[in-house]
Amino acid sequence: MYSTSAAGVPYVLEPPSSGRADAPLVVAWHLMDAPRTERAFAAALPLAGLDAWKLYPGLPLCGDRFPGEDALMAQMFAEPVRNGHGLINEQAVAELPVLLDELRASHGLGDGPVAVVGGSAGAGVAGGAVVGKAVEARAAVLISPLVQLRPVVDLLARQYGIDYTWTPESTAVADRMDLVWRSHEFGATAVRCIVGADDDTEAFLYPAGRLRDMRREQGVRADLRVVNDMGHALADEPGVEPAPQTDAARQVDAMTVEFLAQELEREPA
Repeated sequence: MYSTSAAGVPYVLEPPSSGRADAPLVVAWHLMDAPRTERAFAAALPLAGLDAWKLYPGLPLCGDRFPGEDALMAQMFAEPVRNGHGLINEQAVAELPVLLDELRASHGLGDGPVAVVGGSAGAGVAGGAVVGKAVEARAAVLISPLVQLRPVVDLLARQYGIDYTWTPESTAVADRMDLVWRSHEFGATAVRCIVGADDDTEAFLYPAGRLRDMRREQGVRADLRVVNDMGHALADEPGVEPAPQTDAARQVDAMTVEFLAQELEREPA
């Protein structure tokens, strides 16, 4: 396993157990909740038993690029959409092609099929990478997923006791990150959403169900799994360093591997 950085992006990379350069590639982005770094996410979601290149990029403003609690909170409170989720999502998607080019040159990644995985904000990045054509993916697994920004901002506003006023600029960000509205741009990518039964219904469960329904109407395989006794996070706090896998994360890992193994073996449509 490699843990370093390329193209300015910290990452964890685990080569396939078979040693095949043309093995599938799975790109998996972490949450901003626990596990909130690429190292912690690789421990929580190791994709056990899947013979693939497993790449865990770090998100902007997290991990080695974390500006500090006070600086981040000031930036987020000043403009939570454009300075927070919008910035992280846009930068992480834009970084991916350059990161993959560097890793192919330095580690010999082949041209096997690709899948994307993400948790919460990382799920928004995973979906954004597909609809933004940063990568061509056969499958996407979106966990505790941020697939629509507006209800998540509403939830955060209630939690922090603030009133957020949408502007034309922040509305444009929310439209760009609306994976339900942009569901047709997933193309042939199969989608599985995984949501904790104890997570917020309006912000996460309901939008995930809408994405599943839209994808099915478009004739593409899509489903939704709900994990009992699971909230939003996949690890215990603080979620910065690798930690023992929780029972919920173990279930999510198995659901993710099952879906990816099936989809990555299918012939492309």
